Amino acid sequence: MPGLVPGIHVFLHASKKDVDGRDKPGHDERVVISARFACPTEISPMEYAPENLQPRDRYKLLAGFVLPRPIAWITTVGPSGVVNAAPFSFFNVFSEDPPLCMFAVNQRPDGRIKDTLINVQRTGEFVVNLTDEPLARAMHDSSGDFPPDVGEPGYLGLKLAASTRVAVPRLADAPWAMECKIWKTMNVKDNRHLIMGEGVNFYIRDELWDPDAMRVHMERYHPIGRMFADRYCRTDDRVVFPPAPEVPAK
Repeated sequence: MPGLVPGIHVFLHASKKDVDGRDKPGHDERVVISARFACPTEISPMEYAPENLQPRDRYKLLAGFVLPRPIAWITTVGPSGVVNAAPFSFFNVFSEDPPLCMFAVNQRPDGRIKDTLINVQRTGEFVVNLTDEPLARAMHDSSGDFPPDVGEPGYLGLKLAASTRVAVPRLADAPWAMECKIWKTMNVKDNRHLIMGEGVNFYIRDELWDPDAMRVHMERYHPIGRMFADRYCRTDDRVVFPPAPEVPAK
C-alpha cells in the first residue's frame, strides 16, 4: 500500500468476499485487517519523560535540537598563573541591567572537575570571549583535555591582552569580550555548576561596531555557532523580516 508509515496501525473492516475474493453466501461476518499507511491526523508527536531516559540521552535531546548555540570561550587564571581558555555552549546572556551571563560547567567524563570551575571559584572572575570564523578551529581545539599546568592559549598560539577591571586576561583577537565577576553560582546535583557572571567591562573589535548608532556591523561579524558533537555552523545565511504587527486591544 503506498504511503506506508511504520508504526501507524489502522484497523479496516471487510467481508469474507473482500478478503479471499470468493462468494460465500450467508457469510456476512466481518474480519479485521491491520494496515499501515500515512494518516497525519493520527500521528502523535514523539514524546519522552526525562525520568525514563539516561542523562546522556537527555543531553542528546537538548543539545541536538536547541541550536545553534552561542559559544562562550571562557578565560580564567589558575593558582600558578597559567591562563586557561575553554569553550562552553550551554551559555547565554539574559539581562542588561545589570549585564548578566550564565554558562554551565560539567565534570569531565572521568569525574574530574574542570579547571575553569576551579579557577572561577577561587578568583571570582572570568572573561567571556566570543568566537568568529578565523578563531573557530583554535576554539574547538581548546576543548581538548589539557593538564592544569598547560594553558590552552600558549599551546595554541593565541595572543592574550590585559583586561581593564579583572585580573583575568582576554583573548586579544576575539571579536567581543566581557570581563565578569561572579554574580551567583548554582550547584546542580554536584556534577554540574551554573556560573552567573556580571559584566563589568566590554571589549569590541573596532571594525565591528558603529559607536554613533550603537550597532554592530553585521556584514563584518561572522560568529560561529555550536551544533552538537564536533559540529559547528556559520551564521552568514540570515533572514530579515519586516516589523511585527501591533495588534490593538479589542
